[in-house]
Amino acid sequence: MLAGVATGLRGFIAKFTVLKGAQRELKLTFLIKFLIYTAYSVTNKTMVLWLSKDLGFSDQASGALVGWVWAPAMTIFTLLAGSITDAIGLRRTFFLGVSICTVARSVMIVTTNPSLALACGVLPLAIGEALGTPVLLAATRRYSTVAQRSISFSIIYMIMNVGYIAAGWIFDYVRQFNFHVNLFGFQPSSYQQLFMVSLVFEIVLFPVIYFLRRGADATNGPVIDQVSRSRDAAGSFLSGIWETVRQSAMNAAHLFRRLIGQSGFYRLLLFFVFIGFLKAIFLQMDYVFPKFGIRELGANAPVGKLSAINAIVIILLVPFVGALTQKYAAYRMVVIGGVICAAGVFIMALPTEWFVSAANGVFGQWLGHAYLGLQGSIHPYYVMSALYLIVFSIGEAFYSPRVYEYAAAIAPPGQEASYGSLAYLPFLVGKLLVGTGGWLLAAFCPEQGPRNVGMMWLIFALAASVAPIGLILFRRYIRVPEAGRQE
Repeated sequence: MLAGVATGLRGFIAKFTVLKGAQRELKLTFLIKFLIYTAYSVTNKTMVLWLSKDLGFSDQASGALVGWVWAPAMTIFTLLAGSITDAIGLRRTFFLGVSICTVARSVMIVTTNPSLALACGVLPLAIGEALGTPVLLAATRRYSTVAQRSISFSIIYMIMNVGYIAAGWIFDYVRQFNFHVNLFGFQPSSYQQLFMVSLVFEIVLFPVIYFLRRGADATNGPVIDQVSRSRDAAGSFLSGIWETVRQSAMNAAHLFRRLIGQSGFYRLLLFFVFIGFLKAIFLQMDYVFPKFGIRELGANAPVGKLSAINAIVIILLVPFVGALTQKYAAYRMVVIGGVICAAGVFIMALPTEWFVSAANGVFGQWLGHAYLGLQGSIHPYYVMSALYLIVFSIGEAFYSPRVYEYAAAIAPPGQEASYGSLAYLPFLVGKLLVGTGGWLLAAFCPEQGPRNVGMMWLIFALAASVAPIGLILFRRYIRVPEAGRQE
């Protein structure tokens, strides 16, 4: 028995020590992931508040701009970015994306002209951010050996959540200290200062990317010269990008024409629409929750640290949930996760009086004073938010990793990649839904006037419930048998 335990322990440790001889490019990819995601997350949390406070947009307009323009544009460009990476190479795509983000963030820092900020800041930033997503996945695959690949992707996922935690702390720190900066007469607001922090992360990326060697590859195959390949294929850098975008759009149209005649496509489409309601609740943590927290709990409310609870729970829970539920069907786990997520959101719709004793108890005092760094009494919404995020994150740990697995399970043989390419649809649906968050804020949690915050959260909870209820009601149509899994 002891030998078995030792073997198991050695096997567990070996999963990590396999990275000991990893190429420097893989380690740099981990660092790039952290810098990119932290910069992106800081910007994401700041966007709606900046649109309202600095540019003068209403709750409705700022919510629509983020949910219906900024976020969907990023999703659409992400779909094209993979082919651009294949055409011009990893290193060049990194530099291109970071350069666009640097210019766009600079514009967003120095201007309060709405048209200029949107046209030369927000929209280009969506393009630059989109270029980072597929290139990081491609880099992780290229710079890791077969033995290193599984743990490398797990670490990438963990680093993403670490970046989210760091962004939450930065978001609170800059706002709470309310720095009075004067740069030659330019006095940036708190939200412009947050963009400045994200810009610093962006600038640091340039030297990190510089140390990526051209053509580096951890496999035993030949070294790929991305630069010469792109020149041979496209003739020049700019024409190569344009040709790739055109070809990607044609390929996407061809893919949909091929899939639209298959019944499995409509099943997956309906499945992803329902998942989109859960993604909308996840996205509102950046686009609705900050305004709610600031208006209900005060200008210096640590909403960033609160939202970071989601990432902390996910980091701790996902590996264990994945290991314990891997024998069960993906569809079943998605339904269970959806029920848990929806139940978590209902906590925010309950009367605050129910949580006064909890706020004054051990958990509330630890949460408020030790974790959030608050002084004095603890508002019940802090306890409610923490409980909501913990429960929601437990549900997310059940459903989120299994969504993409189900897309592969439902695909006809040989078309797994085509069906998998639709995996961005839930986020697109969620972004379109969360665009209505501005109207909910204006109606139930306005900056001035009477509020009915419980009703706003009840609407969010009912929206989250659409996912598990829909998946249960339409399971006969959507669900397909999954080989090797218990029903």
